[in-house]
Amino acid sequence: MPGENLSREEARERAELLSVDGYEVVLDIRSAVDETEPAEGPRTFRSVTTVRFRAAVPGGATFADLIAPSVNSVTLNGRALDVADVFDGSRIALADLASENVLVVDANCAYSRTGEGLHRFVDPEDGEVYLYTQYEPADARRVYANFEQPDLKAPYRFEVTAPEGWQVWSNGAEESREGSVWRFAETAPISTYITCVVAGPYHYVTDTYTRGDLTIPLGAMCRKGLARHFDADDVFLVTKQGFDLFHEIFDYPYPFGKYDQAFVPEYNLGAMENPGMVTFREEYIFRGKVTQASYERRANVILHEMAHMWFGDLVTMKWWDDLWLKESFADFMGSFGLVEATRFDQAWVTFANNRKAWAYRADQLPSTHPITADIRDLEDAKLNFDGITYAKGAAVLKQLVAYVGREAFLEGARRYFKANAYGNTTLDDLLSVLGEVSGRDMTEWSRAWLQTAGVNALTPVVTYDATGRITELAVVQEGDELRPHRVGVGLYRLQPDGALVRYARAEADVSGARSVIAELAGQDRPDLVLVNDEDLTYCKIRLDEGSLATLRAHLGDLTDPLARALSWSALWNLTRDGLMPARDFVSLVLAHAGRETDVGVLQQLHAQAQTAVTHYTAPDRREQGGRDLAAGALHELRVAEPGSEGQLTWARFFAASAATEGDFQLLLGLLEGSARIDGLDVDQELRWDFLLPLAAHGAVDEGVIAAELARDDTASGKRHQVRCLAARPSQAVKDQAWAVVVESDALSNALVEATIAGMQQPSQRGLLAAHAGRYFEVIERVWADRSIQIAMDIVKGLYPSLQGDAAALDATDAWLAGHEDAAPALRRLVLESRDDLARALAAQRCDAAARAGSPVRAHPIGSRTSVL
Repeated sequence: MPGENLSREEARERAELLSVDGYEVVLDIRSAVDETEPAEGPRTFRSVTTVRFRAAVPGGATFADLIAPSVNSVTLNGRALDVADVFDGSRIALADLASENVLVVDANCAYSRTGEGLHRFVDPEDGEVYLYTQYEPADARRVYANFEQPDLKAPYRFEVTAPEGWQVWSNGAEESREGSVWRFAETAPISTYITCVVAGPYHYVTDTYTRGDLTIPLGAMCRKGLARHFDADDVFLVTKQGFDLFHEIFDYPYPFGKYDQAFVPEYNLGAMENPGMVTFREEYIFRGKVTQASYERRANVILHEMAHMWFGDLVTMKWWDDLWLKESFADFMGSFGLVEATRFDQAWVTFANNRKAWAYRADQLPSTHPITADIRDLEDAKLNFDGITYAKGAAVLKQLVAYVGREAFLEGARRYFKANAYGNTTLDDLLSVLGEVSGRDMTEWSRAWLQTAGVNALTPVVTYDATGRITELAVVQEGDELRPHRVGVGLYRLQPDGALVRYARAEADVSGARSVIAELAGQDRPDLVLVNDEDLTYCKIRLDEGSLATLRAHLGDLTDPLARALSWSALWNLTRDGLMPARDFVSLVLAHAGRETDVGVLQQLHAQAQTAVTHYTAPDRREQGGRDLAAGALHELRVAEPGSEGQLTWARFFAASAATEGDFQLLLGLLEGSARIDGLDVDQELRWDFLLPLAAHGAVDEGVIAAELARDDTASGKRHQVRCLAARPSQAVKDQAWAVVVESDALSNALVEATIAGMQQPSQRGLLAAHAGRYFEVIERVWADRSIQIAMDIVKGLYPSLQGDAAALDATDAWLAGHEDAAPALRRLVLESRDDLARALAAQRCDAAARAGSPVRAHPIGSRTSVL
């Protein structure tokens, strides 16, 4: 990534100097289908850009951004500039500016194999070529010359010459087509990072959304090889439901004309909010049977990206410091929209158990940061698409709705859009409208929630009288920053039929170190006290000893799905924090997960149980813990309702946990048809799920994997095959996987990801040990030489976390001490991995100290329950 960074100060100075009036971008992508690769260098396409802009200071100087193998010409105001003098590989120097300027850049830009810029994919199934662009935060400069920063908005016109027989889409509607030349209507003013081109022989389906006088043409597309699996009707259903809701609550018509949604291959992200041309990872098209949790996730992403049309595209942050202004709102609106407008009316359960787990982890890393972050440059920006900017920000907005009221929150949004349409904003712009509509001073709320880092823990402290009634229930708050919380406290007790139900609840403002919930005084003794009942705030829930004992015995008896999700979240945080032995959490999962009715929560519990065994269990206990998981999963698989979502979920968990020869024989039998479980349809995706652990444990050879690829010779099948090959238990295999990822850039982004995933098998710690030392020798070179996305994948994916010992921690500390001048973004990734490892070692010590039947402290300071 040499010379490609852009600092906040450089962007500020350029924005003060320039105003951009418009772009005309002409691309010739016919080279995408050339059958022969260039003799040297990357495959390229021609890009000609005309930029019209004004300078506040005539005679001043600035630069344009472009990353390209070669530039044919640069012309400024009719004057040809010497390319060798003005272009350094990532910037074009522009001197002696006029008041009004025209810049024309003719370049040869490179197709991407990393998912950054104009990505080129060749479908192994039929040889067809597909293209799409992905730019955030700053990769439009890989496709056309521009001023790459979010606050230099402008209208765009795109013209694309494509191979014969292709279709092309961009942000604007198709305006004309002459032979293979496609021209698109001018866009509204937008930022560079959300411009887009999609091209190729995509399967394309259309529909229309109407609301009064408003008509929005809808489109949805995927590769031809996925067309038979594409349920476009459901995509359009959720899309229309989202438009209905957002038009109603935002009171601002969708401003970008058409609305296409492209499901594209080898995509690094979940999706991207390009106005009029949203792109998604094609894994959201399901090739086999999936659970409703998968459909809910896809619907959430559809609504998340749609919310960006207002939060992010219509009104855009000035610089990446305020990335949260779009991502936190979109993340909140994804879940809000599901509950308000779709069949997924339990989406807040998923948010509480799944999305917030991402936030809790991120907010306890050494790299934690306020929601409004300090983003010095583009490398900082790339790393801040994290659990704080998304999930914590969304959770804090949910708290804000409870704090100011739903209508005030939405009215603030409406005024924000109307006041700042097609402009750029900062935190102060939002706070001013929220304060105006709510009548509250938002300064202190903002300081506490948006401008400080860290997560609070809330613990109930209860005292009772001699009759067992509550005399006082207080909530104790801990954390570096004590914040104001609007919080619910629920009291639950067991019923004669065994159900655990809520019988009393109070909602109150909690601030400072200790707050009394006066409304609950006089209530009968509960079996469970649940702080943050209904999940109004962002906090770690702690439990008193009586509540923990109740959950151990009766968690599965909780009738409310959100209360169960919150209880599981509390238990998982205790485990991560080294306050509950990992074996206890695994035992709770084995005892109660079989009764979980929310399949998304069930899937999260499975992932957490595997993490507990792999990373948090004492080393001498891991093998037994793994066998326990596999046995428990097999039991639940056999008793699950045939053909149910639960059965499918337990089947996948059993495959991922398989640990004994009997487990592997059953998986082989299910693959070969010699074994059968009633109702379980072993479709192609499930076949790959079964094959991976077989490959990892040496139960199948390369020939079996090759035969499976022949059965599923598709892009998806190729990724699965690469993963399985890298999973085989051989030192030569691991060495080869390392070489193709680290020492070569031949693999695409998707195959790099698949190779790393296959290589890192918990059962193969000994085989991976050889690369632990080499990791620290190569990461600076990887960071310097590879694109930022691939470098991030390698640095995070190959960190020796599976070694799980003090030696790996010491090696990390030695590298950090000896490389204080390494790129800050690289050091951040290593520091985060180090923190995960240190946390794992602390959890292992907790697990090792535990004895069967020993009591577990639910809170480090000890919650007290006393009788007066």
